[in-house]
Amino acid sequence: MAVLNKIRQRSLFLILIIALALFSFVLADLFKNSDALSAKSQHIVGTVNGKDISRETFLEKVEVAQRQAGASATNTQVMNRVWEQEVREAVMAEQFEALGISVEKDQMKDLLKTALASSPEFLNEAGLFDEAKLNEYIANLKETSPAGYASWVNYEKQLANNALQQNYFNLVKAGLTGTLAEGELEYKLESNKVDIKYVQIPYSSIADSLVKVSKSDISSYISKNAKKYEVEESRDIRFVQFNEVASVEDENAIKEDLKKLLFDRVEYNEGIKANENITGFLNTKDNEGFINSNSDIKFDNRFVFKSNLPSSVADSLYNLNEGEVYGPYKDNGYYKISKVIAVKQIPDSAKVRHILIPFIGTRSSGAQATQTEAQAKATADSLLTILKSNRSKFPDFVTEFSTDQGSVENGGRYDWHAYNTMVPEFNDFEFEGKVGDLGIVKTMFGFHIIEIEGQKNKSKAIKIGTLAREIQPSDATVDKIFRDASSFEIAAADKDFETLAKEKNYTVRPVNGIKVLDENIPGVGNQRPIVRWAFEADAEVGDLKRFNITNGYLIAQLVAKHDAGLMSVDDATVTVLPIIRKEKKAEMLRDQIKATTLEDLSTEQKKSIRTASAINMKNPTISGAGREPFVVGTAFGLEEGETSKLIDGTNGVYMIEVTKITPATPLDNYQAFANRVAQQKSNVVNSKLYTALKEASEIEDNRAKIQVQ
Repeated sequence: MAVLNKIRQRSLFLILIIALALFSFVLADLFKNSDALSAKSQHIVGTVNGKDISRETFLEKVEVAQRQAGASATNTQVMNRVWEQEVREAVMAEQFEALGISVEKDQMKDLLKTALASSPEFLNEAGLFDEAKLNEYIANLKETSPAGYASWVNYEKQLANNALQQNYFNLVKAGLTGTLAEGELEYKLESNKVDIKYVQIPYSSIADSLVKVSKSDISSYISKNAKKYEVEESRDIRFVQFNEVASVEDENAIKEDLKKLLFDRVEYNEGIKANENITGFLNTKDNEGFINSNSDIKFDNRFVFKSNLPSSVADSLYNLNEGEVYGPYKDNGYYKISKVIAVKQIPDSAKVRHILIPFIGTRSSGAQATQTEAQAKATADSLLTILKSNRSKFPDFVTEFSTDQGSVENGGRYDWHAYNTMVPEFNDFEFEGKVGDLGIVKTMFGFHIIEIEGQKNKSKAIKIGTLAREIQPSDATVDKIFRDASSFEIAAADKDFETLAKEKNYTVRPVNGIKVLDENIPGVGNQRPIVRWAFEADAEVGDLKRFNITNGYLIAQLVAKHDAGLMSVDDATVTVLPIIRKEKKAEMLRDQIKATTLEDLSTEQKKSIRTASAINMKNPTISGAGREPFVVGTAFGLEEGETSKLIDGTNGVYMIEVTKITPATPLDNYQAFANRVAQQKSNVVNSKLYTALKEASEIEDNRAKIQVQ
């Protein structure tokens, strides 16, 4: 009882202790996952000038864009594209709001009319845009397809945004005219001329080895030019790749298996419980069936010319007689044995005209196909009968009956084209027939009435049957590669990565400067999981991980983590070192030069005095020295006959003397040059306005934190 009484007396104290313990636990978890401190960070992809881009809306747009892009773009590429669209929309919306510009109902009607003016479904009988048809289409879409209607709303929104941006750009351009004073300046920059004499002491006259540039020099330069050397957060990794590649033994086994198919053999047939004679590739009469049953590449029934054969074996194959074989040979990832099945003289090009009669179900026929196959065949037969007695009707029949829009305007004609350009059935008719032949061919597109109008350059072509086996690693090789990768992964946990790889004769590949939203690893391709791993919050330098990649494995190690901020001295050295070295060389040259005239400098430095004529400020280039803006600018600040002091130029240290000044001839009117200035400003608006607005915006990008991909 005494104990219980003491507990009751201290109950408030105990409650406080427990509460503090729970609170500290929650705080610890929050600080471990700092994003949990803000629910916003879990639901907001980014913020642009205070406007949030929600995760849900963003992902919906990414999904739609991915469906539209298909396999042509990766998810990360689509995500980045949508992000840029969202940022642009937010940046520009702020400008529209500030100026009070918008797209009203009447303007929207005009925009839709312009955009849809050539869409057949919105045109009346006279071929003019019909607003009533558009309204009917939108109403029907709203009733029958919520997804389709949402897509339409987005389309209208995009039209409006494009119009607003164009209006905004036009407003900015309207305020950027070229004045007459600017036109006069433009003219003078181009037309004021000076002639000079100069001596150049090139920086290359001092060997790089004589110029000492310290890390502190580079660090100081980076600090003074911080904006140029700001970098994003990044990671450095290195990796060893284990590829599942066929061994020499695997390749030899594949070749031997192919060779066995050449010859007749006896095999036990479990179905009939008896031995069975199997005809080999050399003796088979059913080449197509044999190849389709035994090859990784199906039989191709076309003839080919020598130019179409693999270059490494073209001579060997082309010179075979009918029935002879060549191989095994390696070609494009396969081992092959080829057999010449037939030889024929075939034109290398032909000219034809045709009429296409589609039927329901044929490819690309669309709404044009209204006949069944039997009806289409009857139509084609009827037209052919007429054409056989009167070929002059061919152009009229093309116009009236043919649905091949690629040839209708040309009288149904396909001018000279190479063998194997058309689908097989069409190709066989035009190249295996003779000039003047007229007939019907059925293809995936429908029935074609074809007339052969010309053939050129008959030459030898061969039909080849090829047994092919893809060169792939055996199960034993795949197992060995897995064991090698696993062994390296385990050993690298305790030994130096580089040293271990060297002992095993593995190539270590470094990849530096990986950004948080990157997806490609050089030499490996799209490997977004590797990038995500490198940026995980608990990833430490030295960590290892194995990744499954296409046809193999990759063992990666995190080498370095770089925070956002200024570029490191080591990374900046490649660009900063030449700049500082040039500055130090200029200082060294100045220290050693005592001369104050061109002649003395020429003698002292053993450099010739050169001349340059008609130099202008618009194009600050000196003949024999290259582009030297600062030197040219100095020349225009001197009087005729005046000599400059030493000038640190782009390519060396200079001394110049102005020998002649030729002012521009005054004009009565500078409007033409003012117009040029206005055009230059307009071009800058198109190329740089949005970039400037974006750089001035406050943009918070949380895509990497929420891992939307």
